[in-house]
Amino acid sequence: MLVDQHHRPLRDLRISITDRCNFRCRYCMPAEVFGSDHVFLPREEILTFEEIEHLVGLTVPLGVRKVRLTGGEPLLRRGVQDLVEMLARVKGIEDLALTTNGVLLALHAADLRRAGLHRVTVSLDALDREIFARMNGVGAKVESVLTGIERAKDCGLGVKVNAVVQRGVNEGEIIPLVHWGREHGIPVRFIEFMDVGETNGWRMEEVVSAREIVEVIEKEFPLQKLSPAHRGEVAQRYGFCEGSGEVGVISSVTSPFCGGCNRLRLSAEGKLFTCLFARSGVDVRGLLRSGKEAALCSVLEGIWRGRSDRYSEERGSGEKPKVEMSYIGG
Repeated sequence: MLVDQHHRPLRDLRISITDRCNFRCRYCMPAEVFGSDHVFLPREEILTFEEIEHLVGLTVPLGVRKVRLTGGEPLLRRGVQDLVEMLARVKGIEDLALTTNGVLLALHAADLRRAGLHRVTVSLDALDREIFARMNGVGAKVESVLTGIERAKDCGLGVKVNAVVQRGVNEGEIIPLVHWGREHGIPVRFIEFMDVGETNGWRMEEVVSAREIVEVIEKEFPLQKLSPAHRGEVAQRYGFCEGSGEVGVISSVTSPFCGGCNRLRLSAEGKLFTCLFARSGVDVRGLLRSGKEAALCSVLEGIWRGRSDRYSEERGSGEKPKVEMSYIGG
């Protein structure tokens, strides 16, 4: 089994298929930085679907079993259902998922399911119309996302919701989201506001800790902690003591889970990153396009074997500039 310097196996490959997004969420792509004059990657620099499929196939012998498509917003990439169909045919891939802001999901859900997608994770930071519009930075309507979620469920896709909680912004939405999740049978996972990239203005004072989130929920819904569903699971899961359903919290800031991280990230232009908070990646596009498969396989193996990242455990000690989350996905 291929393991890194901390004996962590490789299991999860996250693939950014575009660096573009139709939202400007402050914690990810603030509008003052990613404005109308921002230069995104030119088409010729972005990996083709065939190149992505080939690379995924090479990672399976190294241990990858789960692939998640991210962005930017992956549903902005034309023909994304074709890529899903290609990846669904790769032998060894057991779980094929996609993360989206959901605003275009109603248009694509049926095609994605037919193509072989198993699940979607939808970012939904608020149910309140004004808070949601303010957080997404473009005035998008929450109703569009809710319709997309409903359509995804109707199509047979598994659905989870992620909500980033930022103090002074949307902590009042925790309980409404829990109520909504219970009513619709959808797990909601609350994520601590993280210091990803260099542009989101992160401050520790704005972090609502996972412990605080659980305490807020338990005032209305008694909870019981659940065992991890699989090795490397990042969310701490809680079931409701009364009735069915669950919620989760992701505590990258206050209670790091680096020790179980099994994720490798591929940017839209073909750079591999071994940590969400990485400073730089390894460019494999040239090798991928050169046809030098043996050399590429050796580089892929070497990237994981040499991996020693544990940023969240070391946070605050000799920090260096980090890549933006919109560039490599969440």
